[in-house]
Amino acid sequence: MMQRIRHRGDDHLKTINRPQLTIQASWSDAETRRASRSFSQNVAWDGVPVQNAAPEALRGWSQPCVLAAASDRGLFLARGPLGVRPLYYGRTERGTLAFASEVKALLALTEDVNEFPPGTWYTPRDGFHRYGEVESGRLPYTDPDRIALELRRTLDRAVARCMRTEAMGAWLSGGVDSSVIATLARRHVGTFHSFVSGVKGAPDLAYGEQVASFLGTTHHSLVVAEQDLVAALPEVIYHLESFDALLVRSSVVNYLAAQLASDHVGAVLSGEGGDELFAGYDYIKRLPLNEIPGELEDIVLRLHNTALQRVDRCAYAHGLVPFVPFADLDVVRYALSIPPQYKVHHRHGVAVEKWILRRAFQGLLPDAVLWRPKAKFWQGAGVATLLAEHAEKSVTDADFRRERVLPNGWRLHSKEELLYYRIFREHFGGIPNLDWMGRTKRVTEERDQSPPSRSPRVTGE
Repeated sequence: MMQRIRHRGDDHLKTINRPQLTIQASWSDAETRRASRSFSQNVAWDGVPVQNAAPEALRGWSQPCVLAAASDRGLFLARGPLGVRPLYYGRTERGTLAFASEVKALLALTEDVNEFPPGTWYTPRDGFHRYGEVESGRLPYTDPDRIALELRRTLDRAVARCMRTEAMGAWLSGGVDSSVIATLARRHVGTFHSFVSGVKGAPDLAYGEQVASFLGTTHHSLVVAEQDLVAALPEVIYHLESFDALLVRSSVVNYLAAQLASDHVGAVLSGEGGDELFAGYDYIKRLPLNEIPGELEDIVLRLHNTALQRVDRCAYAHGLVPFVPFADLDVVRYALSIPPQYKVHHRHGVAVEKWILRRAFQGLLPDAVLWRPKAKFWQGAGVATLLAEHAEKSVTDADFRRERVLPNGWRLHSKEELLYYRIFREHFGGIPNLDWMGRTKRVTEERDQSPPSRSPRVTGE
């Protein structure tokens, strides 16, 4: 099992053996954290753990993490409230419980794959128990200047908690979210690298270079061609463990940027999560104001097996440790408590998404970057139609009609998705149960700004 996921870090390896319990973990230098000897001897973790592996200690656990411990209850498993770090489990034919950070490790023993729920702990004696909810209250003040200032401070503290080494990197597309994170990180890092990838002429390449020049980072741009995207698909789908079309499409450029980053740094910052917290999708601007808070909270809770999975898999595929400051629970709680009129804000007669986030960094970034309209990850990188056109050439109409419905009843949405499913099946076989896999909503191209769907069964063709 460990051999299948050693890409997640192979600088260190430890094994915990107890009666009827074995835990093994590997990790990189960039993830090394100080802990007491007793804690280290009994606990393996991915992320920033609580220093007491027990249910009562989890209530104040705000950092992204999963942990597995040998405790007085026997095995103790727990996953952070947002599910930023992955965890899966299943039982072998002999009834043994197995768990791992990626599905491919479990498949070495069993096809009984289940996603361990975020904000949950487990022991064999007590079963599964929810402990963490993403609670959002209402701010006791409504002054936008005060909100913007406190938002910037909260984000700054979250970024500071991510700093691990003197040299770090950031994925820098030049969008608002990645630019904000890079701006805050710049003063914490001695040697700061930034990375962007895209096809020739893609907006992200130009905007990324503009922000990098403004911040004084050591910038790296990777220009890719259609053949590079197609050639990367088998590796991307293997590491991503998904065939969802929009997720794969956005992961290809992310994967190639991570590959580039791994030549220079051991850890990288991502701006993922900003769209969900601050109403970055076009469809949200069409919602009634009173529906926006509930919608944002809903889509934040869907991130764990879609967009955050993309960040995790693309980074760890190359031994990179990803950090996502927007997923810091302090940031999430504060952001969700901000009134919706400051997220979708009418400016000069136009509804501006993420207005309060932009306002919080007014004067700290060039206006051309700060007020840049939202672009989907794969659009900004210029991948919008290349992969769909490749799939059109590779999959016939008859193939699509014949293979569109999967054995579990899911309906594939496009030839592009069938192409990805074929690659997925080559890697992992015909896994009968796919309920652990997240899928994104099926929407028209005109409205395709939608967030992931919580249910793996997508309805509404």
